[in-house]
Amino acid sequence: MRIAVIGSGNVGAALGRRWSEAGHDVVFGVRDPSAAKVTKLLERAPGALAAAPATATGDAEVVVLATPWAVSEDVVLGLGDLDGRILVDCTNPVQPDLKGLTVGHTVSAGEMIAGWAAGAKVVKAFNTTGSGNMEEPAYAEGATTMFLCGDDPQANRKVAGLAKDLGFEVVDAGGLHVARLLEPLAMLWINLAYAQGMGPDIAFRLMTR
Repeated sequence: MRIAVIGSGNVGAALGRRWSEAGHDVVFGVRDPSAAKVTKLLERAPGALAAAPATATGDAEVVVLATPWAVSEDVVLGLGDLDGRILVDCTNPVQPDLKGLTVGHTVSAGEMIAGWAAGAKVVKAFNTTGSGNMEEPAYAEGATTMFLCGDDPQANRKVAGLAKDLGFEVVDAGGLHVARLLEPLAMLWINLAYAQGMGPDIAFRLMTR
């Protein structure tokens, strides 16, 4: 699958590298494709390329938004026409002090991004855990659960397949409005990992009897 990963931070780098290893065609959309950080990333992501964000989306089947929330609107608007494309939203609208969300309850980052990316099939995913778990989602108890949501069932299935390629157990939690629940779940993970001192080697797993 042709995947454009917009952003080369911890989450974008982990996802792009792992998908590249799994055989997908990955292009990182970054401000400066020649930056030393990007060069180092490409050395760890066999076959991956880097380009300006609008160029990276080119013929991508899936566009993955892994940018800080503060710049996400400008980034999405700069990507051009995304009508009919799958846009995976990995963002979390966290406050600078990591103590809460800047939006929530009546709207979510995922729904706002759907408004900015007119016609895109937005799927909220890869936001409820840390990048270390994207590098390695397996624990002794089993695979980490990756929750996702979106209004297009076919798009949800394709993104679920990408999550399974990384080793996640996947739960489709429903329509895009469920992002209002998944974004606070991310805040719970952040609180436990950092404010409560458990560290980033923790993960959520849905169990059934």
